Amino acid sequence: MQTPVSVKDKKSFIQWFLNNYQLKKRESVWILNYIVNHDKLLSNIHFVREAKFCPRGLIMTSNCSDEVPFRFYKKQLVTTDAEKSFHDIRMNQHEPLYIQLNFNKSHQNIFYAAVLVENPFIPDEYFITETDQKTAKQLLDKTIYDSRHKSLREKIDSALDERDRDTFTELSKQLHKLEREKSNQPY
Repeated sequence: MQTPVSVKDKKSFIQWFLNNYQLKKRESVWILNYIVNHDKLLSNIHFVREAKFCPRGLIMTSNCSDEVPFRFYKKQLVTTDAEKSFHDIRMNQHEPLYIQLNFNKSHQNIFYAAVLVENPFIPDEYFITETDQKTAKQLLDKTIYDSRHKSLREKIDSALDERDRDTFTELSKQLHKLEREKSNQPY
């Protein structure tokens, strides 16, 4: 469980950010200044990555970033209208608001990292690449193969110990079939 970021730390970060970065939309500055001056609202602010997945998310971008200048997400609705967004923020101060700030090297910035919290709304598969999925499937397939192979060999050994020719023959066929299937798989 993450420790919540204090209102004081959020306020200090926003002030630092406003002093060091110029935002693409001037309305973004107004919104951040409004937020920094309202402690009740600040207590419901959470800085996250990928705010687009949040029920109420706000993305603001500085001039040094190529990302979209401004986006406000509320449930399934998205707007670039900063005034409508400001109105929603002002009228719903008691609701959580998740903010993503895009600026140069934001992933490496210690001040931003200090106020970032884990985004609980990011889908599990969001950060899993196709290569990761393929590797995981290969690992799973190999694990299943190894388990079946070992089990069949143990059963074959047991059938030999008991001199059970029919079981030995059947299990040997299954083992050969399993090995043939594996040799036909692209690895």
